[in-house]
Amino acid sequence: MQLQVTNSPFSQEQSEKLNHILSTLTDEQRIWLSGYLTVPQNTQSSFIIDSFGQSHNAKNQTELRQVTILFGSETGNAQSLAERFGQRIKEQDFPVKIAALDDFKPKDLKKVQDLFIITATHGEGDPPDNARTFHEFLHSRKAPQLKDLQYSVLSLGDESYEFFCQTGKEFDKRLEELGGERLYPRVDCDLDFDEPAAEWMDGVLGILQEMKDTHETTQADSLSETSIIEQPIYSKANPFHAEVLENLNLNGRGSNKETRHLELSLEGSKFEFEPGDSLGIFPKNNPALVDDLIAEMGWDPQTSVQINKQGEVRALREALLTNYEISRLTKSLLQKAAQLFNHDRLKDLLQPDNEENLKTYINGRDLLDLVRDYRPNNIAPIEFIQILRKIPARLYSITSSYKANPDEVHIAVGAVKYPAHRQIQAGVCSGQCADRVEPGEQIPVYIHRNPNFKFPADIDTPVIMIGPGTGVAPYRSFLEEREEIGHNGKTWLFYGDQHFDSDFLYQVEWQRWLKEGVLTKMDVAFSRDTDEKVYVQHRMLEKSKDIYQWIADGAHIYVCGDERHMASDVHTTLVTILEQEGHLSHDEAELALNEMRRQKRYQRDVY
Repeated sequence: MQLQVTNSPFSQEQSEKLNHILSTLTDEQRIWLSGYLTVPQNTQSSFIIDSFGQSHNAKNQTELRQVTILFGSETGNAQSLAERFGQRIKEQDFPVKIAALDDFKPKDLKKVQDLFIITATHGEGDPPDNARTFHEFLHSRKAPQLKDLQYSVLSLGDESYEFFCQTGKEFDKRLEELGGERLYPRVDCDLDFDEPAAEWMDGVLGILQEMKDTHETTQADSLSETSIIEQPIYSKANPFHAEVLENLNLNGRGSNKETRHLELSLEGSKFEFEPGDSLGIFPKNNPALVDDLIAEMGWDPQTSVQINKQGEVRALREALLTNYEISRLTKSLLQKAAQLFNHDRLKDLLQPDNEENLKTYINGRDLLDLVRDYRPNNIAPIEFIQILRKIPARLYSITSSYKANPDEVHIAVGAVKYPAHRQIQAGVCSGQCADRVEPGEQIPVYIHRNPNFKFPADIDTPVIMIGPGTGVAPYRSFLEEREEIGHNGKTWLFYGDQHFDSDFLYQVEWQRWLKEGVLTKMDVAFSRDTDEKVYVQHRMLEKSKDIYQWIADGAHIYVCGDERHMASDVHTTLVTILEQEGHLSHDEAELALNEMRRQKRYQRDVY
């Protein structure tokens, strides 16, 4: 039908132009234009033709699924089959990615829709060398749920071995356990694999072709109503319960220290973070201390107590485990206890002229000591907990990159132990991490932003990082992120600890980053390996000329760790370097550092 002024809303000029254009269109172009005109105007800019030749809205529609082929190969057979299979997939116009299993980034597994694994089995049922890391990941707690995944496995083996095609069988079973849907049954091949491998390929390709043929245009999706399920917002007030994936001791045999490396799952939290941010943890008290306290007071551990103004009720034992501080005493607590207990000797201890005795008593004692020394009579649990303060969260510098591991967060926790009144006491959170947290358990966490410890946005800015012990944590996060996004600006790390052999935290990673250029320079100081103790500030003085040149070139300096000793000594050293190399007076050097601090070129995260 020809458009005219009388049968359309167009002017004469518009009708003539449209008639001319329409007469030149192919059927495919007419279909595309029809779909284009049905899409709301504000979304037409993203209207596309998909791989099936059907028009739909790019923002709201499902594109042709990408096929991922991963292989594990010792002799090259599995790789050859993977490449052959990939070529056949491409011939059907599917986007396809082919890689060795260990070359595939595990964090990308959740994005995969159609996964096909072709793998040999090595030795006594072991994965090939280029599949070991992926195999370990998939069978670890870090493996994600794969409810949107379709998969199939082709196994190569030798029936004369006891564990015939074991690696393929394990991959097949594990993908199903993680929620994947088996698109085509696994095929196990003996040494003569050509025919069964070809049948597997034909079977998989047949199903993919059926999916392609039945794929329907869904251009009207953009107009349909979408139900929105509200997700909880996690924060300090509503912490996310993160599953512990790994809990490792970073220190070697013979070390005087214990540093725990924890990897936690953030899947479902919607948390994001940057290098320099911290993870807040709400710890639990030692159950033994809680049970002894309840027994000492003669309480029923299941007694219900209200723990907040909102009326939330918990069993007494759970409340003492998770809500209240019981491992240390304060003057404020003793003052409240003196009134509640109505104990004369406790009141005497709090007299102004008894200040030194009070400090001595508080040091190294906990709530159990208090009720044993100044026993209260007939105090109900609900009255008792009202004098206790809520257990505070502990902050730990994040050691991982969100960009590299978006569903995980890593921290390094130095176990704190000290002599107390009754026994050697452990820090509440660090003791829990060291002694009472196993993979599979959950810890309540939140992200704590640290706007005063931010790495430069300009990737070309030189960075000097100073952090002994667990103070090195944020630098691991920073370098891991630079590796992920491919930035290789100048970076220099000063790291120190007690012994090279047992206390070199994350040693392998620093060495790898040095080799790859992610880390430009590294200087270390191990104080107990030499007769004269050497610390990071001594290494800095040895490199004073280079440090000064980096500063002159615009370097940002970061210091993380102990404030009382290390951070103070490093500051003094920086002043000395500016005095010596910049020929400044002491006051001028201090002013220069203050100006760097004002410009965010000198930042500290100290505790």
